[in-house]
Amino acid sequence: MIDPLDLAIVSLYFVILVGIGVWASRKVHDMNDYVLAGRSLGFWLFTMLMIGSVCSGMSLLGVSGLGYTFGWPTIWEQIFVPLSIAFCIVFFGVKIHGLARKWKYLTVQDYLVHRYNSPRALRSLSALSGIVVSMIYLAGQYTAVSIVLMWIFSLPHWLALLLGACIVTIYTVIGGLYAVTWTTLIQGLILIGGVLVMAPLVIMKAGGFSHINEVMAASNPDFVRPWVESGLFTPAYIVSFSLLLMIGLACAPHVINNILAVRDSRFFRWAPLIAFCIYGLVMLLLKFGGFAGIVLVKEGLITLPPVKNAGDFVFIYGIQSAIPHIAVWGIFAVVVLAAVMSTTDRLMLTIGTYFSWDIYKNIIRPGASDRQVLLVSRVAVGVAAAVTVIMALDPPAMLVWLIWAGIGIMFATFAVPLLAGLYWRRATSQGALASMAIGLAASCLFGGLTYFKVVPLPVHFSMYGVILSVAAMVVVSLLTPPTEARILEETETGPFLRRNV
Repeated sequence: MIDPLDLAIVSLYFVILVGIGVWASRKVHDMNDYVLAGRSLGFWLFTMLMIGSVCSGMSLLGVSGLGYTFGWPTIWEQIFVPLSIAFCIVFFGVKIHGLARKWKYLTVQDYLVHRYNSPRALRSLSALSGIVVSMIYLAGQYTAVSIVLMWIFSLPHWLALLLGACIVTIYTVIGGLYAVTWTTLIQGLILIGGVLVMAPLVIMKAGGFSHINEVMAASNPDFVRPWVESGLFTPAYIVSFSLLLMIGLACAPHVINNILAVRDSRFFRWAPLIAFCIYGLVMLLLKFGGFAGIVLVKEGLITLPPVKNAGDFVFIYGIQSAIPHIAVWGIFAVVVLAAVMSTTDRLMLTIGTYFSWDIYKNIIRPGASDRQVLLVSRVAVGVAAAVTVIMALDPPAMLVWLIWAGIGIMFATFAVPLLAGLYWRRATSQGALASMAIGLAASCLFGGLTYFKVVPLPVHFSMYGVILSVAAMVVVSLLTPPTEARILEETETGPFLRRNV
């Protein structure tokens, strides 16, 4: 039976989000407003948007679930996920922000088209790739939303998915990035405050750090080691895992596009450090909460549900055990939903933008008016929500696997064309096309081999795609005519972060 107070708290949260969407819709007059919030984001709005775009179901549910499943060998995640924000700002943002202001880029595809002088082929491939990987990643977010709603309201999985998707879709469709940014600011504050309260209570319920480590060691010695000798989280796997998280997330479409919306590039000086410290602390506490879950389950204090992704429920069940007062469960449900939705809405907006601007406006119908493009973007957001809900109906055994799959394909598809375009003057359009296509195909192939356990791989599957992507970029670029010097100068290509610095 649904508790009325829990229902009231979660409903109020949803109403506030939709209200922000309605308020934000008044500020949306064109695609620049809808996609980039008029390029007006201040320091804290931008910093929290970056944290919210990276922080997701992986953070609140997947991080703790991974810690519960594998223990200390997963601790490297807590360093390299927060570092992805710094990598994105420093290696992508410093250059692309100024270019976006000068040349009026609306998406990162506009930069790729300019740099590689490929207005149709590269734009199409890049946008379609961005839509595909964002939808895979988004399916993981909807799975996380459903976990929370299933827990708090005892809803069936399909109904929880549908409810969460409807709420996020409404405020994203009507308010664009203005709505996404302001809801993310509120969600970020809720998340940080909630985790600072929740995680210590769960850890104390499990007996504190010393007792947790003792139980972990007794359960499985590998749980208290920094890495293992075989299986997942060997030293080789950890290296690939770290690169995946730091660079793969940094070049993710829903993250990198945030840098186009910043009001002032001076914000890049402190945003990386502040975002790393805030998000790093949150992730460490959540990881320790997952460790605590090992004790709570082993000592019979909680019983996880009989589902294949049971580990993803460990943190919220730990909260329920640590705080056995039903009056506050709805509040903590809002904390978990805040973490998940802060990424979900950004992904949806990215998918809608890539389809409406990069495919519809620049490929299918160049003469389309701004009003028509805006309408197509909103429709695309709704369609993306429906498709990804269907994808999330049968999630994998661990939520984090679905999230990693999305990040891995992003890493293999976008990292090389972006980094080579910014810093290697010899990179050509043919090299970029080959690099992106091969990276996408290879990561999907090796990801499938990993998921279906056809062949055991010593490193994360995305590394094979990245290696082939690098090889394709170098070989094809050296075999094709170099890019015009004019374009290289216009896009400030070269081995430097910023000219005259």
